[in-house]
Amino acid sequence: MSEARPKIDPYPMSSYNSWAWERNRDPILQALKTVFPKNGEALELASGSGAHINYFAPHFPDLHFQPSDCDLTVFAAIEANRVRSGNANVAAPVAIDLTKPETWPGGNQLYDVIFAINCFHVAPPAALDGFAQIAARVLKPGGAAAVYGPFKVNGRYTSPSNEAFDKKIEELMPGWGLKDVRDLEAAANKCNMAFEKQLEMPANNLTLIFSKPEENQ
Repeated sequence: MSEARPKIDPYPMSSYNSWAWERNRDPILQALKTVFPKNGEALELASGSGAHINYFAPHFPDLHFQPSDCDLTVFAAIEANRVRSGNANVAAPVAIDLTKPETWPGGNQLYDVIFAINCFHVAPPAALDGFAQIAARVLKPGGAAAVYGPFKVNGRYTSPSNEAFDKKIEELMPGWGLKDVRDLEAAANKCNMAFEKQLEMPANNLTLIFSKPEENQ
């Protein structure tokens, strides 16, 4: 991987996102190993190029992964990544838009874990509620939801670089930018999802873990 940082570009297929992903993928994997079950069903929201899900899949051979995205033009890249990686435990992608309830899964297929990588800073605020409502609908009781990316915490940036990054995203895509951990927690709480923990990650990012209560709670 080249160490030269490409120009910031929020598009999921951009060289900037590829650079950032390759730099941080192993720490993300280690964080998710504390959440992912050894077997079962996993749903990724906002899969983008499919780099995340196809990197994780070989580390969980008994876990079945379902990629998804709102942009149908990335489906070919997800499939190409799956074929190149030889991942038999990654399904064909499905269309899910966090801001459009008519695209949300209906709950006939339940998942043990849901995750999203570098999603919310390149999405409108409505995506927070969408994520929480989808998780509440399709997670099995006791299941977990994991989110990785840059966030504000209690209205503050965690670093000057994140502040500069946020301003650049806002310049490129007005209405997008870093969301606050507390706003995602509030969205989850409205859906009876509990905020379990916040993991500090490299490059001033965070992994946030949420859970769905067991049925007897």
